[in-house]
Amino acid sequence: MAAALAMMAMVPAGGAGAAEALSVGTVSKLPIPRFVSLKADRVNLREGPSKEHRTSWVFQRSGLPVEITAEFETWRRIRDAEGAEGWVLHSLLSGRRTALVSPWTKDGALPLFQKANAKSDVEAQLQPGVLASVKSCDGTWCRINGTGFDGFIPQDKLWGVYPNEKVE
Repeated sequence: MAAALAMMAMVPAGGAGAAEALSVGTVSKLPIPRFVSLKADRVNLREGPSKEHRTSWVFQRSGLPVEITAEFETWRRIRDAEGAEGWVLHSLLSGRRTALVSPWTKDGALPLFQKANAKSDVEAQLQPGVLASVKSCDGTWCRINGTGFDGFIPQDKLWGVYPNEKVE
């Protein structure tokens, strides 16, 4: 198994700057890196791609966005918004796109606009770390929603979409 792991293509932390895949997964044939979300409320992050590997972290938030950086059989290497990396079973991941609002910001709310325009009316003020569903992105603005909010935010204020990425 070590030889197989050594042969996997690993992607640097920066990901694909303009949402262009640097490679495709050997198993899924989908772009690597790519964003997905956690399907379950409890997901074990393991040190390696098997149940024999030690659990290094347990995610307890369904819908959390994570970035797939590698694949090995039924396992996916993921990275979260804080940079934690490890392996999870692919069945615990969903293609549903979600994002965290500016998790790198520690204070101050961000405006959510009614239209994809900073001069439009403010729909809500979102605290850093708010989890949202990504409805669409045009490369500059994303439409997001969640409990009690629906509107537009600049794409660079989200972790869960790449710069300039278009999401339909």
